Amino acid sequence: MVRPYAMTRGRTTSAAQHRLDVIAVVVTESHADDPEADHTLSPEHVDIVELCRDAPQSVAELAAELNLPIGVVRVLIGDLVNGELVHVTRPVPPAELPDESILRDVINGLRAL
Repeated sequence: MVRPYAMTRGRTTSAAQHRLDVIAVVVTESHADDPEADHTLSPEHVDIVELCRDAPQSVAELAAELNLPIGVVRVLIGDLVNGELVHVTRPVPPAELPDESILRDVINGLRAL
């Protein structure tokens, strides 16, 4: 069994860590055709790219699927973001969504035209 700190080479943070909360969604970049051909990637990196190729995955889902701690998965995803193999998006928080009544008013206004 490989210890988590060995997978991250002793790192506990990555440059992209600030965006990687548990609900952040990881998507494989279209140009990441064959991650196994890149010998600088660990098997865990390759697994993340492959899992996200089928369907976008949250950080929490990846950690559960890989059976790794969230902190380790965040560092690995940060490596992949830096290597431009994946990108991370965040769902829009409910507080930032437009109010339903405003949308209804806009629709009614458009219908009135």
